[in-house]
Amino acid sequence: MGKKRKIGEFHIRDNREYSLSASLKRIIFGIVLVVAISFLVSTYIIVQKESIDYTRSEADSVLKTLSSNIYSEINNYTEISRLIMTEDRLVRFLRADAAEVDIGMINDARYGIMYILNVKEGVDSVMIFREDMIMVATNRFTYNYDYDLMNSDSWRGDIYSGKGKAVVSLNSNGIAAKADGRPVVTIGRAVYDIDSQKRTGIMMMNISTRVFDWELSKLGYNDICIMGSDGTFLAGNRKYSDYFDETFLTRTTSYKDVSGDEGRFLLSGCKVSDMPIVILKVSSYGREGIPFRFIYVLLALLFVSVVLALFVGFFIRKNITSPVFELSEAMEKNRQSGNLQKIDVDVPYSEFEMLKGDYNNMIDHVNELITTLIEKEKILQKSEMRVLQEQIKPHFLYNSLETIGFLAMDAGADKVHDALEILGRFYRNFLSKGGREIPLSREIMIVQDYLSLQKLRYGDIINDEYDIAEDTKDCIVPKLILQPLVENSIYHGIRLKGESGTIRISSRMEEGRLHIVVRDTGVGMDEQQINKFIVSGDEASEGLESESFGLWGTIERVRIYTGKKDVVRIRSEIGEYTEVEFVL
Repeated sequence: MGKKRKIGEFHIRDNREYSLSASLKRIIFGIVLVVAISFLVSTYIIVQKESIDYTRSEADSVLKTLSSNIYSEINNYTEISRLIMTEDRLVRFLRADAAEVDIGMINDARYGIMYILNVKEGVDSVMIFREDMIMVATNRFTYNYDYDLMNSDSWRGDIYSGKGKAVVSLNSNGIAAKADGRPVVTIGRAVYDIDSQKRTGIMMMNISTRVFDWELSKLGYNDICIMGSDGTFLAGNRKYSDYFDETFLTRTTSYKDVSGDEGRFLLSGCKVSDMPIVILKVSSYGREGIPFRFIYVLLALLFVSVVLALFVGFFIRKNITSPVFELSEAMEKNRQSGNLQKIDVDVPYSEFEMLKGDYNNMIDHVNELITTLIEKEKILQKSEMRVLQEQIKPHFLYNSLETIGFLAMDAGADKVHDALEILGRFYRNFLSKGGREIPLSREIMIVQDYLSLQKLRYGDIINDEYDIAEDTKDCIVPKLILQPLVENSIYHGIRLKGESGTIRISSRMEEGRLHIVVRDTGVGMDEQQINKFIVSGDEASEGLESESFGLWGTIERVRIYTGKKDVVRIRSEIGEYTEVEFVL
């Protein structure tokens, strides 16, 4: 569990569980876990895909081979059927008139067919039908015949459409079936006379399905089932015949995943060329085809990835998180000691040196600021003492003025008494409460008292006018910003002109700003003089400290008060007027 340490009124939780080091450990563990899971999932997918692909490829190869063999075998029997059609005794039988056909001619034709069949095994029977349906057949008595269907034309349509070519079908086109129920593959073709090219009959050669069993035994397969396109079982493993459906009635190989008593396996099937024969093969998913070398490479990469992740974690902990903890502990010890001192910790890299250097620089800067604040505090304390001392003087001044005023009243000097009363009121407004900001209305009262005193000296040469908007009277302004302007108007404007003049003070609000204007009808100023007041700075004050210092000092005070330079506008015309406007 983490511990708590107190800094002032704040508590900082030092919990390594939420540290960068712990986060990195979790991230590295997560990376290793993700890589391992990804490897297992990828390996499983690859193994499954390669196993399926290999099984499908092998099944497709077997089906194509067997299909090619069966197709070739059927073609061999097709060639035998061509030889049978040219056998002399059979040709005489087909050319003879119905009246000439007797049992001897039929037996001769049968012997001629059997003579040719001796060269090839697997033919179960051969049936020859003349156009008048007189029949010659080998193994005739092993079949059951459907004479009604035989006398119709429906079973002969596909054979006639072949125009002499071999047409492969099942079970004698339905007109005859083996008495023992075994199916046969039938090669049917129309027979044409060699000389006249006239159709003379139909030949049907029935191939025993034992031919397919022989093919399967030669190839050594016991997981193949050969079916007819109508679902008839022909040869091979009969238990797989239940999986037959129309999906496999295509010449391209089709695949199905099937589950049975033996587990999950792949069922593949295709049709033999354009013949009504379908081959089904059942293949179990084994280890064949699995790319073990590739898997071994993946295992090696997994091992390397885990080692690299562990190495990166160790490197980060040793070279990043541990130095950070050391720096943090050094800073904490520095804080607990109560002295802001530089830290000295050995760190491995320049980036941490930069961090340590920045911290030490900050400590130096903080110590400098503390020293400066202490000095300022001392100066402030001295200033407060001086203010307390200065507050004693106004009380002495007020009392003295009141005493002189009473003496003047007793002596009958009413004007002296009025002047002293105005002067006392002026100083009370000017000095009372020690505030640096006052309402504009009180600032106007100070100016009015000041002008009343000046009128006692200069008489009627000074006239004053006031246009103070009601919504500006309560605006707070720096104290004593109008009196220096009025004093400047008297001593550097009206008095130098040698005639009576007017001082007009106005105020207004525009767009949330207070505009105060002091205008006099004195001697005015030229552009060079105006620029000296407009430009701020020490250089601008040269030559103004003795001449019009009050105006310049007031402008600087307003600039400091507002924090802006553009607070004053001066307009003047030589011999006519001077107008100073403050924008607050």
